[in-house]
Amino acid sequence: MKLQQNTRLALFSLLEFAADPERQIPAAEIAQKYEVSSHHLAKVLAELSRVGMVQSVRGVGGGYRFIGNARRLTLMDVISRFEDVLPAENSHSEVTPVGQALASVLSEIDEIAKASMSSITLATMLRIIERQQAASAAPATAKVKMKRSTA
Repeated sequence: MKLQQNTRLALFSLLEFAADPERQIPAAEIAQKYEVSSHHLAKVLAELSRVGMVQSVRGVGGGYRFIGNARRLTLMDVISRFEDVLPAENSHSEVTPVGQALASVLSEIDEIAKASMSSITLATMLRIIERQQAASAAPATAKVKMKRSTA
């Protein structure tokens, strides 16, 4: 499943906010981290604010903060705000047996992807991120220890 830039920005932003829900993060900080336009990101954040996933805090020290429930908010909840998740309409090629079979397989793949995205919460994603960061830090720590022991 290929996601549009707005959808990816929404997911990146929500995960940043959910990782530290008490912190107000400026949009510019997220835009810089993910190398995107602040103006483009502002449109995405406005939609997330409109649907009650984040709250905009104005003024000095302002930014956005997460107000959703990371244990309940799923990837599909976010994706469906920015993507067309309805089944594709039948095309003329689907009148043949081959076209119908292919359409059936592609439809099933879409349904599996939707079910998977509906079962993964932001809290689950945060745990995956933590595990990946710990795994990538472990080899670096091992290299430092090995250098010390050989010195």
